[in-house]
Amino acid sequence: MDFLKKVNEAGIVPVVVIENAEDAVPTARALLEGGIAFMEITLRTESALEAISRVSTEVPEMNVGAGTVLSIEKAMAAVDAGANFIVSPGFDEKTVRWCIENNIPVIPGVATPTEIMAAINLGLNTVKFFPANIYGGIKALKALHSVFGDISFLPTGGVNQENLAEFMKEPYIIAIGGSWVCTKGDISSGKFEEITAKSKEAVKVIKEIKE
Repeated sequence: MDFLKKVNEAGIVPVVVIENAEDAVPTARALLEGGIAFMEITLRTESALEAISRVSTEVPEMNVGAGTVLSIEKAMAAVDAGANFIVSPGFDEKTVRWCIENNIPVIPGVATPTEIMAAINLGLNTVKFFPANIYGGIKALKALHSVFGDISFLPTGGVNQENLAEFMKEPYIIAIGGSWVCTKGDISSGKFEEITAKSKEAVKVIKEIKE
């Protein structure tokens, strides 16, 4: 199945911060048990690449990608570690071009019409809207959609269990990104049952809306 179709079916791409690589596999399994088969491990920690490698090797049923990818070099390192997709907080043309040339799914971050047009010019039809809560949330997305009708958005930043349904009801939202289902605190404290429970809650809301 096409990568973006999988993302759309999942409806959620958790943003995951792994400070200890030992926590990567249990976190991936907790998300899977909760019905979520995607995780974006952010390159914000020294353990991130090893975490991606461990999940890629030990939990092959998990679609593991790299987030907070700030350069083409970071993208290359993440893919070498086993990342299946790349997500960035902003738009970097070199990184996007490299991903396209190497058939690596990429969802760059945007906040303005200019950045969306840059993504379109490179052939993309899905972008991350970040940080969604700072740049206008649903109101901003509706305005952008009125101009860019063929673009799908992955809003991230300020999305949580309380406003999840509001975002998911919009047809141009391919999925949402967020860290509330697997907080840094829950991961480092080994509260994997909590991660599974929060994942199930989110998946339930997403399924109800899709149906």
